[in-house]
Amino acid sequence: MLKKKQKKHSLSDYLHYMHLIEDGYSFRFICNQYGSNAKKLKVLWHRYQEFGVEGLKKMRNFHSTFEIKKRIVLDIEENHLTLHAASIKYGPAPDTIHDWCKIYRAEGLSGLERVKKRGRPPGMGRPRKNSKPLTELERLRKEVQELKTENALLKKVRALVEERNARLREIGQGPSKN
Repeated sequence: MLKKKQKKHSLSDYLHYMHLIEDGYSFRFICNQYGSNAKKLKVLWHRYQEFGVEGLKKMRNFHSTFEIKKRIVLDIEENHLTLHAASIKYGPAPDTIHDWCKIYRAEGLSGLERVKKRGRPPGMGRPRKNSKPLTELERLRKEVQELKTENALLKKVRALVEERNARLREIGQGPSKN
């Protein structure tokens, strides 16, 4: 079964979907008909019921601290809130809250304190060129290493060509004259 590519939906699209739900159409029907995500549609439906049209607008990014994560996860664990209910009550997406709950169950509260650094880790990318010139000995060592590498590569290429020619001779064909 091929999955439909999801399209971007505008505020007016979401409002139309909410009216369809009010008219009795199912979430599955709307998802199949308009290519929406069922989970997101259910969260938007609850936000629409709670906050009206304002609940359908795109929310700002949620920056969480340890205290907020702790409060949300403990509220879910103690009061048995659903992810959707916690999302409506506190703001972050249900998938984010689910990730926090998994971390809490595996590592406890100390796992929630760990903050993942954003961006590319240090040391990735091109190595920087040395600004100081190499000594004669260093330059010669580098050149010898490059020549050894080139020599090893040429040996491998020669071995592959000989192997291919041997296979061609076995089946009765001669090697090409290239």
